[in-house]
Amino acid sequence: MVKKNILHIGEQTKAVHAGERPDSATKASAPNIVMSTTFVVDSETGFSVEGMDENDAWVYTRWGNPTIRQLEEKLAALEEAETAVAFASGMGAIVALLFHLLKSGDHAIISDVAYAALSEITNELIPELGIEITKVNTSDTEAVSAAIRDNTKLIYVETPCNPILRLTDIGAVALIAHKAGAKLAVDSTFATPVATKPLQLGADFVVHSLTKYLGGHGDALGGVLLGNKSELVPLRKKTSIRLGGTISPFNAWLIIRGLATLPLRMRVHQENALKIAAYLEQHPKVGRVIYPGLKSHPQHELAERQMKNFSGIVTFQVKNREDVRKIADKLQIIHYAVSLGHHRSLIFYLNSKDLLQTSFKFAASEQYDSWNAFAGEGIFRLSAGLENAEDLIADLEQALDN
Repeated sequence: MVKKNILHIGEQTKAVHAGERPDSATKASAPNIVMSTTFVVDSETGFSVEGMDENDAWVYTRWGNPTIRQLEEKLAALEEAETAVAFASGMGAIVALLFHLLKSGDHAIISDVAYAALSEITNELIPELGIEITKVNTSDTEAVSAAIRDNTKLIYVETPCNPILRLTDIGAVALIAHKAGAKLAVDSTFATPVATKPLQLGADFVVHSLTKYLGGHGDALGGVLLGNKSELVPLRKKTSIRLGGTISPFNAWLIIRGLATLPLRMRVHQENALKIAAYLEQHPKVGRVIYPGLKSHPQHELAERQMKNFSGIVTFQVKNREDVRKIADKLQIIHYAVSLGHHRSLIFYLNSKDLLQTSFKFAASEQYDSWNAFAGEGIFRLSAGLENAEDLIADLEQALDN
């Protein structure tokens, strides 16, 4: 591991070195994969996680594992967090946070547009446990303030949010949360630590789906929660270990390898997305393009202030709905597939009618207005990969000009 204070070295150096150290026995430079589920311990080791300390020897991989810990240390360095807890998926991290912070009788404010699985679990399962949920357009700070109650324990936002790329002012919402005695959690999957560090803007927790940009290669599921040790040490015991959402050491190793190139990849993702967005914006068959790096994005000023990298997701509407199927069928380089943040470009069409019936439950006309302003009847969500931008644009051109 780098000896210098890890918070005061460059992002690329952190990405390569943080959390890693040569193997003490073999002197191997690259991180090992420790796949063992159990570890030899001394005779005084307890059988319950209750007595476990974060720095104790390894006992059982659901409790902790050397490879997983290396991943957590690297992520904490990149996000400038005190510590991190890795999970088998992004949803594993989200569920652990909800179960850690909320109990029957509590209230939480959740972004009305967010990752579909979060939206759906907070539509049904979480309220069934006696926890009140209010869905709010978190880009509207007045709406967030108005939703605060005496029993509000959590405000949960995504910025940029999935799938419409609407932004939330993290610092402003953090002030609202803390004034009410609530915690602020930010899903920063679309932004990554290269673009935004929510903890430095006042957030209490950061969530990432490691499956997306941080892993970067579409071959490993994972998730992470980052924040202060005072919150995450008990969270690891209370929910991570007991709910069992442990990431595989092999997946952890794959994501460690992917993280080494994160800053480099994010530069290309942004460069490609900006070129594609500019091309789409002038295409006669495209109705509207949403990308934080475009001046036409309604929150471009906030994007410039809050994001050092505009990331690689572009959404766009086509004027003729009959073109949707033709575009999807004609693409040759860009894969028509869900997910995002991979080295290869991916695109998927999201029908507004379907999403508003299944995932997003709006209570006010203003929420529908905001959705329609960003998504209309439906949007293509394009995740710009690392291919040559000219090739991606040519692929889109031949698909659009059908």
